[in-house]
Amino acid sequence: MLRHSSLFSQLLEVFPRYEFHNIVRDIGTERHSKGFSSWDHFVAMMFCQLAQAKSLRKISDGLGTCLGKLNHLGISKAPCKSTLSYANKNRSWTLFETVFYRLSQRVQFNGKVAKRLKLPGKLYSLDATVITLCLAMFDWARYRSAKGAVKLHLVLDHDGYLPRFANITEGAEHELTSAHHLKFPPGSVVVIDRAYWSLGLFSSWIHDNVFFVIRQKKGFRFRTIEKRKVQGNVLSDHFVELANPRSKERYPYILRRVVYRAPETNRTYIYITNQLEVPAQVIADVYKERWQIELFFKAIKQNLKIKTFIGTTPNAVMTQIWTALVVMLLLRYLKLKAKRGWALSNLVAMIRWNLFTYRDLWAWLDDPFEVPPGAPPMEQLSLGL
Repeated sequence: MLRHSSLFSQLLEVFPRYEFHNIVRDIGTERHSKGFSSWDHFVAMMFCQLAQAKSLRKISDGLGTCLGKLNHLGISKAPCKSTLSYANKNRSWTLFETVFYRLSQRVQFNGKVAKRLKLPGKLYSLDATVITLCLAMFDWARYRSAKGAVKLHLVLDHDGYLPRFANITEGAEHELTSAHHLKFPPGSVVVIDRAYWSLGLFSSWIHDNVFFVIRQKKGFRFRTIEKRKVQGNVLSDHFVELANPRSKERYPYILRRVVYRAPETNRTYIYITNQLEVPAQVIADVYKERWQIELFFKAIKQNLKIKTFIGTTPNAVMTQIWTALVVMLLLRYLKLKAKRGWALSNLVAMIRWNLFTYRDLWAWLDDPFEVPPGAPPMEQLSLGL
């Protein structure tokens, strides 16, 4: 006797369907729809990501082979190719963006990174990655003379390594444009690379009581105010101020300059921060944590579909990327809740192979190889010779 719906259905239930319909009503994505609902569209695009469907036909045929298993997903039949193509082209991608942010509010995790590093607030990484597109097919996404691309800007919360903010722009847009619109909670620590070097940005974060850690850029001119004692792999720890009068006018505050030798590679790094209280070793450890956002970009490109697209219009591309972000947020949350130590790539593969398996999702996460209660015993076949 079946006591659970499929794993796919239970994954969709993490985000309540009534809240989804409230979003649809507020945005108005079904104002002119005829039969193919926004929920149908959402389920089809989630199937595209989780099942690694590479085309509209594979989405339609993949769902079509699951007759009898679609009712618990909230859809009556699989969409045909033309219907799904039309929805990707014309139904606003803001629906999927809103679902991402509402789901982000629901899946919270109190990690130990900030406590382990003894930081005053939460630790975030801010970075961007380029998603390349074929310019011949995506002529609206011109990036270079013979190359197309869009850029994904992301804020990663290091408590659980969950994405908290995303913005998709033209490939040529600079990272600072999105960074100036971000607001972090007071006391937060933001780790960034040198592409975000901006005295105006640093000044705005000072006013918001936000701390930053960044590597020193070339040509940085400073005047030492105070030298602090160092130990271990920290070569120097100085309080400095900007030496250029024009730069000092834009950023009149004290900075901290930490020179650190990484024991693993014996390379020397220079960090600049406005955090004056924590030990210098912590500053180096904070910047080392920035690698997690690079791993996030690598994981989403390798495990989900944001390198090849099932539609060529801007709306179709945005819809597919936002769906991938929803799925990645969901997968990371499942990984945190599971007692089993999943590698993300293994979790993605196992879910893909078991989308329509009828087991309790949370029990399956802890032990995917367990035989469910009530399953028929395994008997050896005998051949009558």
